[in-house]
Amino acid sequence: MSKKIQAIRGMNDLLPEQSPLWQYFEQQIQSLMRRYGYLEIRTPILEQTALFARSIGEVTDIVEKEMYTFADRNGDSLTLRPEGTASCVRAAMENGLLHNQTQRLWYQGPMFRHERPQKGRYRQFHQVGIEAFGMEGPDIDAEVILLSARLWKALGLFDHVTLELNSLGSLEARRAYRETLVAYFESHHEVLDEDSRRRLSSNPLRILDSKNPDMAEMLAGAPRLLEHLDEASRVHFARLTELLDAAGIPYRLNPRLVRGLDYYSRTVFEWTTTALGSQGTVCAGGRYDGLVEQLGGKPTPAVGFAMGIERLILLLETLDLVPAETRHGPDAYLLAMGERAEQEALLLGERLRDVLPRLTLQVHCGGGGFKSQIKKADRSGARLALILGEDELDRGTLGLKFLREEREQETLPREAMIERLEELLR
Repeated sequence: MSKKIQAIRGMNDLLPEQSPLWQYFEQQIQSLMRRYGYLEIRTPILEQTALFARSIGEVTDIVEKEMYTFADRNGDSLTLRPEGTASCVRAAMENGLLHNQTQRLWYQGPMFRHERPQKGRYRQFHQVGIEAFGMEGPDIDAEVILLSARLWKALGLFDHVTLELNSLGSLEARRAYRETLVAYFESHHEVLDEDSRRRLSSNPLRILDSKNPDMAEMLAGAPRLLEHLDEASRVHFARLTELLDAAGIPYRLNPRLVRGLDYYSRTVFEWTTTALGSQGTVCAGGRYDGLVEQLGGKPTPAVGFAMGIERLILLLETLDLVPAETRHGPDAYLLAMGERAEQEALLLGERLRDVLPRLTLQVHCGGGGFKSQIKKADRSGARLALILGEDELDRGTLGLKFLREEREQETLPREAMIERLEELLR
């Protein structure tokens, strides 16, 4: 017997019993984006490697360690997308969406990073993100955050997440702050771990995001970026917090929040939770006003966020916030006993779907006796079993058995059964 081929580590199957919860989440997203006027964009999962090296940053962990990169048959270097913003910007530029106009876009789909798989974090994972282009005021920053807050309320998560805010300021202000920060870290060189020492010359702001407890006290005393902002960024951030206060959205200022991608500027934010054990990020984003120009376009202000679907699904399950409608199977399972009934059942199933559009119905296929079929009906998760045998065929009736309730079985003429099913669906 040949060896079984298994899935690649960290790239998981989504099984049928999990799909309804994902579909519920995706429906919430689609409804929310429509209500805010965001339009969906779908981009390829493969891009030129240079797109991510230029946008994310050559010295980030993603580019250095985590990207799935390979040469194709033409010798071109290609990469499975590790995040969605760069692809969205590339597509918007290439297709003329940013020429003298504003855009509100959203996307969802698989991303790929080669990191250690763990619960809720995989090598192929799925993200939802939004990107808003052409608006430079703090009002669009606030809208992006308000949109995410509305999603948490719709999912029942609002009381389980915390909004953290910071501003990275302008590129010039950040350069000046970088020099101050490097000088501080160099004066505490003996406390830095190996990873931080490597970042000291390449990306010192990322040291602020270290989770090493041995560095916690030193990091707490580091110079704060908020105290080194340029005036325009200070005004922008103050106005953003005023808008969030007016909307009743609580937040926590986090001077160590820097985000892991090089393209961010000014506003950065994260929604975090402690419900999954240690503090975890479920949604993150901010402003990236220089990225379009960095990728060859005209200067274009932009802001957005991304959220990991797997972590949010895990959060809903952990907090027991999974809606009941995502847990059951079809409304009804139609049993067919005998050759005549099998043919009639298929036709009856089509008739019921025609007249009862809300009805979800499985028709039994594959033969078998009553006991075998009723077991399959039960395993399907259906609430009702519809019974069609020789007697029901001869009399023009249909049996109705309640699988989840202690109620008497019913037998009704078919047209009356349609009315009864409609009543039960209500």
